[in-house]
Amino acid sequence: MNPARSAFLGALAPHLPAGAIVTDADAIAPWLVDWRRRYRGQATAMIEPRDTAQVVAVVRAAAAHRVPLVPQGGNTGMVGGATPSVEGDAVILSLRRLNRIRSLDPQANLAVAESGVILQTLNDAALERGRRFPLTLGARGSATIGGLVSTNAGGTQVLRFGTMRGLVAGVEAVMADGTIHDGLAALPKDNRGYSLDQLLIGAEGTLGVVTAATLRLVPAVAARGVAWVGLSSPDTALALLRNLQVQSDAVESFEILPAESLRAVLAHLPGARAPLGGEHPWHVLIEATAPDDRAERPDALLERLLADALAHGLGDDATIAASEAQADAFWRIRDSISEAERAQGPATQHDISVPVPAMPRFMIDAAAACDARFPGCHASGFGHLGDGNVHFHVRAPAGADPARWYAEAAPAVTRFVHDLVTEAGGSISAEHGIGQMKRDELARLLPPARAGAMRAIKAALDPLGILNPGKLVPLAPEPDGK
Repeated sequence: MNPARSAFLGALAPHLPAGAIVTDADAIAPWLVDWRRRYRGQATAMIEPRDTAQVVAVVRAAAAHRVPLVPQGGNTGMVGGATPSVEGDAVILSLRRLNRIRSLDPQANLAVAESGVILQTLNDAALERGRRFPLTLGARGSATIGGLVSTNAGGTQVLRFGTMRGLVAGVEAVMADGTIHDGLAALPKDNRGYSLDQLLIGAEGTLGVVTAATLRLVPAVAARGVAWVGLSSPDTALALLRNLQVQSDAVESFEILPAESLRAVLAHLPGARAPLGGEHPWHVLIEATAPDDRAERPDALLERLLADALAHGLGDDATIAASEAQADAFWRIRDSISEAERAQGPATQHDISVPVPAMPRFMIDAAAACDARFPGCHASGFGHLGDGNVHFHVRAPAGADPARWYAEAAPAVTRFVHDLVTEAGGSISAEHGIGQMKRDELARLLPPARAGAMRAIKAALDPLGILNPGKLVPLAPEPDGK
């Protein structure tokens, strides 16, 4: 261990409880690898504070000894944003022990949860009080609130409730100089200039260490209806969504997938069955909910609205889940697409967004452009049509050697896809963040004014560069374009 880190740990030890400084290599090892196992870093220590005051002590000591910190929650990120560098100069700042739900007020529809609270734990606590936190994603059993805030996470309910940026009413964070930003008051109106809360949301731990957040709750679901619709194209799917939204605000999720994704899941997932008979080029999964029994039952609502929509050509066939088990089976198909497609062989996976009206044509035209540009490859997209975010995958040619393809072909494929997205006025990261995976691409494609502002904000709030270095913030171009 180098002298700076030794001095840092020595100075920190009196301020932390026993066991909060972890130096055992075997204990640290699981946290050096990202969720997708694409990045592996090094760290000689991991710090596990238990409250905000201890985080303050960690950050102040890190600043005094110039030791970089990599904040980490559930380590479920998709872009290597919580993985330390291979140089081993940083220390992991684990926030998993900050796991208290400080308050949960069903009347105000607000909860204050610390960074280490697991998403599922928060939702279970809210459900006991007749409320829920309306954000759902596959890693809900391990993703933490701090990570969700720091990556501005999305999920399948963004259509109705928005991303974390809209669900966070306030943030508590330790800034790079060790001061505490306390924004937990959840003021409906606060016009005191720049919003530190909004800067910290989606900053991936590069501007401050989020220690708690005030989160917006909504009434628990009293009933839900889940439908599966077969149709001819993404254009028809978007027209169907608009038709449903005009008539009801109960639609919470609207997921699109091509027939090939359904076939992949049916071949991969034991016991899976196609929800509809016959062949359909595209499919959508719809969920509507009701908070109480005063409204029309969601299954009856969907049956009524879809019967009318299909009569007007906005779909070819539909079925309504007859039970909770069948509804779960429909969702299991959607949630298994990535796993099923991985089983088919190597692929580049892109979490992208374009303006919602442009998404149907993008899904068709971009896939065709990729297939033409890279012979033997096959592109397709699936996901959250209603908020303009799909997961756009380009599969390698059959029989391709994975290691060679990822090293030689995949970077060109990703660059091509990102160029298509940028030309469409979209974003190369819709909900997974930038991390270290997309930082170079962000630097290449981000407009100069925005890139410069990001660098200036980082320099102002973290002048020593100790908070999650090497992530998110695009590097400045070298002089003379070198």
